[in-house]
Amino acid sequence: MKFAVVNFPGSNCDMDLFYAIRDGIKQEVELVDYRQTSLAGFDGVLIPGGFSYGDYLRSGAIAVHAPIISEIIRFADEGKIVLGICNGFQILTELHLLPGALIRNEKGRFICETVTLQVENTDTPFTNQYQLGEQMRIPVAHGEGRYFCDDKTLQELKENKQIAFKYTENINGSVDRIAGVTNKQKNVLGMMPHPERAIEDILGSDDGLKLFQSIINYQVRVNN
Repeated sequence: MKFAVVNFPGSNCDMDLFYAIRDGIKQEVELVDYRQTSLAGFDGVLIPGGFSYGDYLRSGAIAVHAPIISEIIRFADEGKIVLGICNGFQILTELHLLPGALIRNEKGRFICETVTLQVENTDTPFTNQYQLGEQMRIPVAHGEGRYFCDDKTLQELKENKQIAFKYTENINGSVDRIAGVTNKQKNVLGMMPHPERAIEDILGSDDGLKLFQSIINYQVRVNN
């Protein structure tokens, strides 16, 4: 499986994702500049964390006008794997590929710590190697990571089983403690915590490794 890690001006987690794919799950991976207009030859696209365009105007709001965006949308529409982490999650909501929005943390401060997540759905390309209700220790680092949606959208998320992860402790004021959601088709995932920073015990946790292994497991099943 071949992955593209898209980097924007201000991306600072692109190499973390690169090494998670190359060294963690031993798959082919390339960095793709935001000015490129093709993702031909790739099986999955990963949008890293950071501060695209300095988070000016609103997190992710400027990045959605980059040349590569039309290809990311194509990937999502064709049912291919799209994963957005932290700023990548913000970009996916700005594109309306995922419902809701990420707004300023409830207490108005940047949060950088390791938190506990609970797996809410194992029937996705990103979570099939976890157990339902399994808890995982994953780092977070965000100032605008508070997930928000209206009551109608929240009900739809629950009915369609689009909530992938929840915080066990609501660190930022997110609606229903939501840490990650998918689209209805389940091929697009956005999450604020950083699984790519939790792929080896030496980093403090390897709980994020199963997310990337899940993608490979899903792709093998699709190809067979």
